[in-house]
Amino acid sequence: MRAIVQTGANSVEVQERERPSPADDEALVRVHSAGLCGSDAHAYQYEGGYEWVALPRIMGHEYSGEVVEVGREVTSVEPGDEVVEEPVHDCGDCFQCKNGQANVCRNVSISGMHCDGGYADFVAVDAGHLHRVPDEVQLAHAGLTEPTSVAARAVFTRSNVQAGQTVLVEGPGPIGVLVASIADSIGANVLVSGLETDAEYRLPLVDELGIDTVDAQTADLAAERDDFTDGYGFDAVFDTTGHHSGIETAVEQVRRGGEVVIVGLPGDPSELSVAPIVRGEMVLNTSYGSTWRNFEQALGLMRTRSIDFDAIADTSYDVSDPETAFEAFLRSETCKPVFRFGG
Repeated sequence: MRAIVQTGANSVEVQERERPSPADDEALVRVHSAGLCGSDAHAYQYEGGYEWVALPRIMGHEYSGEVVEVGREVTSVEPGDEVVEEPVHDCGDCFQCKNGQANVCRNVSISGMHCDGGYADFVAVDAGHLHRVPDEVQLAHAGLTEPTSVAARAVFTRSNVQAGQTVLVEGPGPIGVLVASIADSIGANVLVSGLETDAEYRLPLVDELGIDTVDAQTADLAAERDDFTDGYGFDAVFDTTGHHSGIETAVEQVRRGGEVVIVGLPGDPSELSVAPIVRGEMVLNTSYGSTWRNFEQALGLMRTRSIDFDAIADTSYDVSDPETAFEAFLRSETCKPVFRFGG
């Protein structure tokens, strides 16, 4: 079978691998669509905290597919079921897991990093980590379930955003676009900010989705804020940039009594001043990963067609040339590359 394998820093290649056989508690899934996200890109660069990934490694943690075989102990799925994997596997035994916080499990294992992932024609996975895809949902869309679940957690679980409120989403990467789309779908008034590097592809994509945008490098963001919010400041700001400056800017743009939700992972320390947060009684929150419930929320959004996944998914990159997709993503020339293995 074909597999996209990372062999070193900034080095991926397509290899022929043996088709895996499922263990007693596993299902064998024929992969249909598999997305590329920011963590995949960081792992591809093999720096910034990803050097622990053992190479060579079949990459990929967000994918959809069809079950073709199951182990003898599996009863939750059967051949023919269309599924997605919940790729962050919690241990179930640590304090966080027992406390209902499995998304921050102390002993987590991630498909495509700790073990081989979904950038392949077939993948064998513990059946307990699979969600059935509703009949109304296309497998091509279901390949985006994992990042949509991350965005769903940020909006539905970790914020108090409601219809009619004003929302700023910093960063038009995959998670930022999905956060903006979900907030827009529930009736919030959303503005997405980006940089000049986003002006060619990512900000126009957000415009295509019917959501307002601003290039924060060329426009006066404070003036845009005042115009968008009648001078009050945003009710909520989601920082998905993964840069320390995003947190500092979020505090400047949110209104007194508003909330900031940090979704991106800043690599450098922030020089955030706490005094304005205290004086403004702002809520500073974080959102990491997702849970089983968030996966089901994501599939629900797909079932109701609340988000234009056809516009978000960029299927122009071929499995045979994965390096082009990774490099284009890092240059912000695309937002959500999706490899099509089948269909």
